[in-house]
Amino acid sequence: MTHTALNTRFTQRFQLRTPIALAPMALATGGALAAACAQAGALGLVGGGYGDLVWTQREYTLANELLKNDAASHARLGCGFITWKLDENAEALDWVLTQKPCAIMLSFGDPRPYAARIQAAGAPLICQVQRLDQVPQAIEAGAAVIVAQGGEAGGHGANAREGRSTFTLVPEIADYLATHSPNTLLLAAGGVVDGRGLAAALMLGADGALVGSRLWATTESLAATGAKTQATQTSGDGTARSEVFDILRRKNWPAPYDFRAIRNDLHRALENDMAGLKANPDAARADYDAGVKAGDFTRAHATVGEGVGLIRDIPAAETLIRKITDQASSLVPSR
Repeated sequence: MTHTALNTRFTQRFQLRTPIALAPMALATGGALAAACAQAGALGLVGGGYGDLVWTQREYTLANELLKNDAASHARLGCGFITWKLDENAEALDWVLTQKPCAIMLSFGDPRPYAARIQAAGAPLICQVQRLDQVPQAIEAGAAVIVAQGGEAGGHGANAREGRSTFTLVPEIADYLATHSPNTLLLAAGGVVDGRGLAAALMLGADGALVGSRLWATTESLAATGAKTQATQTSGDGTARSEVFDILRRKNWPAPYDFRAIRNDLHRALENDMAGLKANPDAARADYDAGVKAGDFTRAHATVGEGVGLIRDIPAAETLIRKITDQASSLVPSR
């Protein structure tokens, strides 16, 4: 049962018990985490990410299996993709649509080419944006939900020149939607890691929150144990947003997007000579690859946002969602 104070348009639309959506984090949000979040009453989105068909099939099938005897939770299972990668190959999206997901989330690119097939499959479209000027495109695509992602978020987002803060972006988009598309729901993303953040998102005008970094640091997450442990020992001062790890991982992300992760020793050694790194990346890539192989997170990356300073344990997802929900319900006035 949804806490009265947290009964929002988002919980009503998707039959949730809490206004939380799991961020579909590439390679971290697998089937076990998505299923656990759905069972906890949140929206569970498998991280289809870069559109790897085999990975997506394996993890979505796992979620299906875990939820096969729980129809209510299965109805809260969906998937998310990186939009510009779908432009190269959309077969993973097409496969997921055969599984009758409760929603499809698209981030980082133009969602409009995919809107018709998503709508035809009966799945509500969730579009993530980083700026107010991206909202009309999402509305044109028929987005049922818009996610306003601030630069505090871990992983990919808009760079420092183009990005916005969650605290200012959310209410501005809320006001815009109230005038131009009042039936479109809004989620806040970026820095929401506890009940205070969820309560703040609701007070800023959102219908809920997309939670990434905090759910990344759970037992069900596919993130490496060493990366999760490093996160519990890092303050919010300890992340950086840059192109460093995309270059090291051979990810050719388009402008204006870059990547926030823990600012480890390798990042610090490279961050002041981006031109040199781009021109001659081989040695740095070899060092990074060796770090990944060894589980050495002074070189390998840990994908978390500025909320990392509030992450001090690695609980089960259901326990964490209950804690966030209870704390938020004590802070938000009854509706």
